[in-house]
Amino acid sequence: MAKKSKENRIQVILECTEHKQSGMPGTSRYVTTKNRKNTPARIELRKYNPILKRYTVHKEIK
Repeated sequence: MAKKSKENRIQVILECTEHKQSGMPGTSRYVTTKNRKNTPARIELRKYNPILKRYTVHKEIK
């Protein structure tokens, strides 16, 4: 059974901004959840990028 769309907790995808700009093949993406009521804006987190082998800024997409 599908979840109701009015629930506050939603699933979001975070994508690395530095990897996208570097032009290297592949992507660094993480899937997480956020509370739509408490955080209506798009989120940015520092996450580990295994391809670049360092911590980078990942922004919410979609």
